[in-house]
Amino acid sequence: KSRARKAKVFPGRRACTTRRRPCSARWSGTRYKSHFVDRGLVKPPFFVQSVFGILGGIGPHPEDVSHMRRTADRLFGNSYLWSVLGAGKSQMAIAAQSLTLGGNVRVGLEDSLWAGPGQLALKNAEQVTLARKLIEGLGLSVASPDEARQMLQLKGKSGVAI
Repeated sequence: KSRARKAKVFPGRRACTTRRRPCSARWSGTRYKSHFVDRGLVKPPFFVQSVFGILGGIGPHPEDVSHMRRTADRLFGNSYLWSVLGAGKSQMAIAAQSLTLGGNVRVGLEDSLWAGPGQLALKNAEQVTLARKLIEGLGLSVASPDEARQMLQLKGKSGVAI
């Protein structure tokens, strides 16, 4: 499958406010989304954000990340954009695996306090810089704000009456 080679870093809460479809809101799993798709209540393309490392949720193991990608592929085919959120110390490892699987990443202090082993991050910018290094180290490029708006089919500030 051909996937876009631009990766978007979604910092912290901003990712929560840039969701473009009701189905990509805070549902607890891709199977719920599939149910609403099957009923015709929501239409693709979708923004699917998988959350890893939350107590009581799916773990941070690489097999967990692969499983969620395979599940989204099976349920939605090519009709979705995939991003991951890795909570806690596994944030960057989960981000790296997402990137190798053609996904996007979300980072920020809301999800993890770490900037490396034993090193607390003081600001979101530290984690965004680490994510950017991962992206570029894999030969990918970070999407600009305009490219991210296009990927997510957002109107942008000029397209809304705020």
